[in-house]
Amino acid sequence: MPFVRIDALRADAARLDALGRAVHEALMDTIGIPPEDDFQVLVGHDGANSTLRYGDYLGVHRDEGIVYIAITLRAGRTPDRKRALYRRIAELAEQYAGTEPRNVFVTLTENASIDWSLGNGLAQYAPSAGPER
Repeated sequence: MPFVRIDALRADAARLDALGRAVHEALMDTIGIPPEDDFQVLVGHDGANSTLRYGDYLGVHRDEGIVYIAITLRAGRTPDRKRALYRRIAELAEQYAGTEPRNVFVTLTENASIDWSLGNGLAQYAPSAGPER
């Protein structure tokens, strides 16, 4: 059950949709999420009222094509799966949205099953063993 936030500079609705599809497909391809597990916040920044900052950290030259992708998910994926996810996101972001791989910045934040409520005030992934207080 990943929760995804994508922030892109000067992105219209079509580009945001393409980036969202790229990330969702990469998550399905590499870590096996089901197709209906699609929870995303897609935000375009106009560069004036809201913007994104970036630099050439670690020798990667980024520019105004920058896309920040923050994924929150339950812990447990191996480093190899995470690397495969990063690669697949970069490949599909270029294919679907024309975003150069150097401009694809991804972070993963892992948490536990109890850290999710998918609606109705319940912790669906961590059912209670008894009355909660």
